[in-house]
Amino acid sequence: MNMRDEYDIKSLNPRRNPYADKLKKQITIRLNAGTIEYFKQQAEETGISYQNLINMYLTDCAVHEKKLEYTIK
Repeated sequence: MNMRDEYDIKSLNPRRNPYADKLKKQITIRLNAGTIEYFKQQAEETGISYQNLINMYLTDCAVHEKKLEYTIK
């Protein structure tokens, strides 16, 4: 018996992951050093990683459809 035969998932009748649309997607983003430091300080205080804090903040903005208020100087 070939070792690969033991791991043939086709015989398990696989189906699409129903949560695939909810998974995180890795991207590259450039953030100001001060912004990163702010979230790292928050991470120390909360025990939540700074990446997760940034994700949580951006998710909250998206869910509540917050618009950025800014003026061009």
